[in-house]
Amino acid sequence: MTTVAIFVDTQNVYYTVRDAYAKHFDYRRFWAKVTANREVLTARCYATDKGDAKQREFQNILRSIGFEVKLKPYIQRADGSAKGDWDVGITLDAIEYAALADVIVLVSGDGDFDLLAQKIREVYGKRVEVYGVPKLTANSLIQAASQFIPIEGDLLLG
Repeated sequence: MTTVAIFVDTQNVYYTVRDAYAKHFDYRRFWAKVTANREVLTARCYATDKGDAKQREFQNILRSIGFEVKLKPYIQRADGSAKGDWDVGITLDAIEYAALADVIVLVSGDGDFDLLAQKIREVYGKRVEVYGVPKLTANSLIQAASQFIPIEGDLLLG
């Protein structure tokens, strides 16, 4: 059976799906699609934690689906900007699992991950599937992936 490791840039998916479609990402349908006939080695969602009840409820839903939820504190800077970036954490985890899994699934449109996708394909010889909102996914990431799967249609809620 094909093994898979799944890494979801939760903040990126939330904002790109909201901005492009005014909807939400359907994590349950995504899970069913990406895990069909595959053995899941790990499935992780990376998010910032503001500590509010609605966010905790969402995190619990993700856990009930099968995801491990990795949280980083939400940091509000004095200038009003915010910090809560998981790029390095996602990259380290994906590289760790690249040696173990047949397929690496990355859910993000962030072009910073193009080097990661390229490295996993070239060094580890693994398949990299990228899920992202077509008009908000960096072209460099789409090109670096083995396959780009658009987040649209049945992967949307509401």
